[in-house]
Amino acid sequence: MNYIEKNSTLTSYFDGSRSLNNIFWAVAVSLGGFGFFLTGLSSFFKTNLLFFSDSSGISFIPQGIVLVFYGTVGSILGIFIGLTAWWNVGSGYNEYNRDRQEVVLYRRSFPGKNREITFTFPFEEIKSIKMKIEEGLNPRRQLLLCLTDSREIPLTGNEKPKALNQIEDEAITIAKYLNVFLETE
Repeated sequence: MNYIEKNSTLTSYFDGSRSLNNIFWAVAVSLGGFGFFLTGLSSFFKTNLLFFSDSSGISFIPQGIVLVFYGTVGSILGIFIGLTAWWNVGSGYNEYNRDRQEVVLYRRSFPGKNREITFTFPFEEIKSIKMKIEEGLNPRRQLLLCLTDSREIPLTGNEKPKALNQIEDEAITIAKYLNVFLETE
């Protein structure tokens, strides 16, 4: 995370789902799904709708129906991934303000009534910053804002795991800035 300190405010911005990886998968899954869909329709109409394949050997029942189904599901999934990247779901910032004595967490979600989500916590409610580290096949390194009422609010996004020293530096920076304890799990 990039921390910007300005006028007694520490702000960290992070990316959402708008990444090259998600765009690639949106295009790949959509094209694959569209290919399956056209192959299934080709078996129904007994006409090649794809110029690079021969679907004359495919009978509509049951193979063609399955191809149309998988093609529809694949296309919808690809469009969903593409729209998620377009809307940049999950992006936002964390703002730690000493003047107002509050922490503001801002996130962007899917379009609708709750497109922009903002949480505000006064410094008095903050008990500590917790580092949650899980190693193994699917490692997870996360920073949590621990409140006095035992709630734990995630401060980091769902991007790929950061190096251990980087997540420790972030936790120390935030804990020092807020003047709270640092916990580990």
